[in-house]
Amino acid sequence: MNLINKKVTHKHFGMGSIVKQNESSIEIHFASESKKFVFPDVFGKHLVLHDKDDVQTLEKIIQKKELERREEEWQKEEKLKLQRKNQEQRLIHEKHMKNFKLHPESQLVFWCDTEEQQTAFSDWKVFSGLTKSGVNKGKPVKPIRLHLNSAVLLTAVDENSPEKERRILGVYMVEENFIGKLSEDGYIPAHSKYRIQLTEQEAEQMLFWNYYVNEKFTHKMTWNTGKHRYFDNVWMAQILRDIVSLKTDPQEKELAQQFFTHFCKMNEITAQELPQPNGALKRI
Repeated sequence: MNLINKKVTHKHFGMGSIVKQNESSIEIHFASESKKFVFPDVFGKHLVLHDKDDVQTLEKIIQKKELERREEEWQKEEKLKLQRKNQEQRLIHEKHMKNFKLHPESQLVFWCDTEEQQTAFSDWKVFSGLTKSGVNKGKPVKPIRLHLNSAVLLTAVDENSPEKERRILGVYMVEENFIGKLSEDGYIPAHSKYRIQLTEQEAEQMLFWNYYVNEKFTHKMTWNTGKHRYFDNVWMAQILRDIVSLKTDPQEKELAQQFFTHFCKMNEITAQELPQPNGALKRI
């Protein structure tokens, strides 16, 4: 909108003519002096434009500017809210990290269906599922035992095969700063380094029930319901140790060894004192 040479009236300086204009200011020459004002803010409060057609156009510009101002203020407020929320979350996270106590069964075994056998390794995360009853029905399950010492074991069994043939497909440590109690979306992301996928041939040699046992029913191998369950830290260490022995590629073997060493350190396990697996399959 070009306002050069347009006539205006200011409530203090009287009549004048606009001599300069840009996106944020105008300069008006009055009878005895020239003054600069903020554009378009000065209009409506202190300054009146004489041309009625220009007034309508100006009102639209003012309305647009006002909407932009409100949007900017809203964004600033939302940014402040997000900053406050992030700060609160950091404080909660630090509190949980400080008060962390090692749970002897803080590992998670996950049953991957056909689709998840692909996505778990492409996305390197699994979904804990939805709560089926109670006040949290329909909300993602919080894997409350998972902490920085936890690993997720990915397993599967063919549809027509017995449960005892459940294979270990891979394993990963949880993301470096993951705390299950604080999880909101139900996803359990993998550590940036400690993650292993087994080949089909390797998985055939890593049967889950060689490690896992229900101490109340030691010869019983049933999964029953649910996508996942917690299990013993020592059993996970045994699995990782056997993966190290299984790997033949030097780089993969080195990563598996580093994974095993890191896991033992995080779970206060002495590798040299780790017993041999004694799962349900070993007791038949």
